[in-house]
Amino acid sequence: MKRRQFLTKSALGATSFGLLSPYGNALFANTLAAGMVTQPIGFQSYVLREEIGKDITGTLKKMAGMGYEYVEMCSPSGYKGPFEPLVKYSGTELKKIIEDCGMKCNSSHLTWNEMNENLEERIDWANQMGLEHFVASGGLHSETLDELKEKCAKLNTIGEKVKKAGMVAAFHNHDIEFKTKFDDKLEYDIILEELDPNLVKMQFQTQVIVLGYKGSDYFKKFPGRFISTHMQDYDAMENPKEIALGSGISDWKDFFAAADTGGLQVVYVEMESNPGTLKGSIDYLKSL
Repeated sequence: MKRRQFLTKSALGATSFGLLSPYGNALFANTLAAGMVTQPIGFQSYVLREEIGKDITGTLKKMAGMGYEYVEMCSPSGYKGPFEPLVKYSGTELKKIIEDCGMKCNSSHLTWNEMNENLEERIDWANQMGLEHFVASGGLHSETLDELKEKCAKLNTIGEKVKKAGMVAAFHNHDIEFKTKFDDKLEYDIILEELDPNLVKMQFQTQVIVLGYKGSDYFKKFPGRFISTHMQDYDAMENPKEIALGSGISDWKDFFAAADTGGLQVVYVEMESNPGTLKGSIDYLKSL
């Protein structure tokens, strides 16, 4: 099951080195002040979905050994596929497995369908897991402005129920919300306007740096709206590839200088197309 929107040829055309050159001073930036990353560092389980499905204990212990403190899960009943072996565990059992590996889990991605069709059961599972963040992994992208507003209203209703259950709902972006416009306004910006900040927070995916959008700009413009982030870095080629954090076009000094303003509580490394960079990425973050 594909969870993310991958880079498309149309997007890549807008990500030439000329467009990204304002971030060129971030290339291989390893001289930042120490202690910039004050949030716990986690990883997104989708990156290692095959490994987790086959050996969750061994995989999580390996990640804990690298220095990762948190794992953000994907709802097994919603994602299935490689996560199918985890469906047999209750939330309570899965929580214990994670903690016995020396890790914590306070967040999970859930699909738009299961949040709409099976919300009460998923809230119960999330409470068994001891989750704080109940994240919609997508689902808001629309073909019309009216459809978008209707979906945002639906997520506000879901967020109200999640809040009553003691958690915070959130929405995770992909690049599609930054490629789509209604009335000459970015779909993502409309989402921020339509979602009630008291009911639904945001999880910012930094992939959109290849389109010229920076997390720090949104953190400053919408303070306190963001509870977490998914972090990727890319080389400066015309067809950018995921590389270890700190080795690419992203200015992480700028990003983390605004992280508290944005409200980030946990930061997640997500190198879906290049999981071999997970070790180098956390080493870099701990060096900031």
